Amino acid sequence: MFLPILTLVLGITIGVLVIVWLEREISAGIQQRIGPEYAGPLGILQALADGTKLIFKENLFPSRGDTRLFSIGPSIAVISILLSYSVIPFSYHLVLSDLNIGVFLWIAISSIAPIGLLMSGYGSNNKYSFLGGLRAAAQSISYEIPLTLCVLSISLRAIR
Repeated sequence: MFLPILTLVLGITIGVLVIVWLEREISAGIQQRIGPEYAGPLGILQALADGTKLIFKENLFPSRGDTRLFSIGPSIAVISILLSYSVIPFSYHLVLSDLNIGVFLWIAISSIAPIGLLMSGYGSNNKYSFLGGLRAAAQSISYEIPLTLCVLSISLRAIR
């Protein structure tokens, strides 16, 4: 059970890394400049270097804001998206949790992400950041409605 999931996750991760590397190389060629070349041969490890740099960067919190809301908000958004993958069947044998209410649970879990966006915007105690968080949450909700309707219509069609 674990090996197919690991294979799927590693395949997707490697595919994304290759696509990001190709995008950097192609955009460097279009702009007539040298692309990523310092991290590994031909810059293949540039994404790993960027991730390492991101981990060791200093965390900045607003001085007047609520640091708990500001730091928990992105975590809630990311965790809700990652949890929504637990109810998606990737194939007939590759199912993490077989639930009768899987579609509704997926919709419910994925609708938690805008709350994290709102928390981040509100926690900064800045009106522009709050408006940005409000805009991101509204955009996320507005994208969620057609997606939910599409998923529910496919589910209703598959019931018969």
